[in-house]
Amino acid sequence: MSDFTTARRIADAVLFEGYVLYPYRASAAKNRLRWQFGVLVPPAYGEDEGEHAFQRTEMLMEPRQGSVLSGELRFLRAQRRTVKQADPQGGFVEVDSLELPDRVLVPWDEGVEDAVTFSVPIDRLLAEGLTVPFHRPARDEQEAVSAGEGPPVGRLSRRCERLDGLVRVTAEELPGPYRVLRLIAVVENITEWTPPADADRESALRHSLVSTHLLLGLDGGGFLSMTDPPQWAAPEIARCRNQHTWPVLAGEPGRPDVVLSSPIILEDHPQIAPESPGALYDATEIDEILALRTATLTDQEKREARGTDERAGAVIDLADSMPPEVMERLHGAVRALRDITDPAPAAADPFAAPDTPWWDPGRDAEVDPGTDRVVVDGRSVGAGSRVRLKPGLRRTDAQDIFLHGREALVEAVLHDVDGSVHVAVTVDGDPGADLWRAQGRYRYFQTDEITPLEES
Repeated sequence: MSDFTTARRIADAVLFEGYVLYPYRASAAKNRLRWQFGVLVPPAYGEDEGEHAFQRTEMLMEPRQGSVLSGELRFLRAQRRTVKQADPQGGFVEVDSLELPDRVLVPWDEGVEDAVTFSVPIDRLLAEGLTVPFHRPARDEQEAVSAGEGPPVGRLSRRCERLDGLVRVTAEELPGPYRVLRLIAVVENITEWTPPADADRESALRHSLVSTHLLLGLDGGGFLSMTDPPQWAAPEIARCRNQHTWPVLAGEPGRPDVVLSSPIILEDHPQIAPESPGALYDATEIDEILALRTATLTDQEKREARGTDERAGAVIDLADSMPPEVMERLHGAVRALRDITDPAPAAADPFAAPDTPWWDPGRDAEVDPGTDRVVVDGRSVGAGSRVRLKPGLRRTDAQDIFLHGREALVEAVLHDVDGSVHVAVTVDGDPGADLWRAQGRYRYFQTDEITPLEES
């Protein structure tokens, strides 16, 4: 299985994007229209209301032989919570609010985390694809509410509706010199629910996947960036069809083995600001502003927030307990600056860096890239020689593969510290050859990747 640790931090932010907004009370107007991102409604509702019942992810990947694709579909289920108060005559009666010493309980739709995981060899994806159905039955739960010692003063009733869905993953091989596959992953809500005549979005949400997103990982190979692909892949990247979601590289920086397909458009390798003290759930608001605003809520407003949701209560506690040094970190951060060290240590320092590189070809009389020669297929090759290019299959640079069979002029022969020999060339017909030559920029091939041509 792929390691989703780094990507899951971003995925958690996506999961709860806008979950409960400042001032974190159910009574706030902006908390009455919730869950705007990644909502997959039942098909019967989406057809009439302009909502969507599916997400489609397409991107390119370069898997190694025998590699395995891992996936994790993550979403929230809307769980309806109702509040009941103990009746002096016995039993419990549903109420609009229940006052407790530390909070005010009100009806609320809670978000319950859920996930579907899968793993499949790439060869199977190519042959038959993978379909992963999942079913979540309806459930009811009861929680007694007490105000200290003594009998319960109320009860919370929670109801989750049935939810059915599936994940379909396929892959197709693309033509070209490399093994590149188009990956297609579709997530669908297939819940059979017939909306009543007075059905609204709130009722549909209880049968929906909410904040839906997909984590994908390769244990060998990697994915290609959708926003910054190599030039050779750009045409096929442009043909990828992503609907209601957008895939970005989301693993460790510099590694292309993990993707987050998110209903929110992100950049490759997104990160949570290290200064952030915790989840504040309020979309793209600034932590400092939210923390300061939350700290100014009245005691009654904080009681209402704590009674709205456990996560809202955690935000209140976080703001109330935030020390000054944490607040100071939130005031701003400059990320473009780097430490500057003295480039010229004192000469007396025995460990001081020399004023020249440890090896300088200009000071080594034994080598001269401009005059050195190497024997290829029994013939001497050096600056001014003409060769035909035949890049080896071990190479992974598409730009080199495209030059197969082209003629080129040798500009220099270079020896590296490991004893390998590289031939620097400019390609015939390249309109930028003179510019590259003036800048000392060439294309490099090893001796088994060139064939000497007869000298004219």
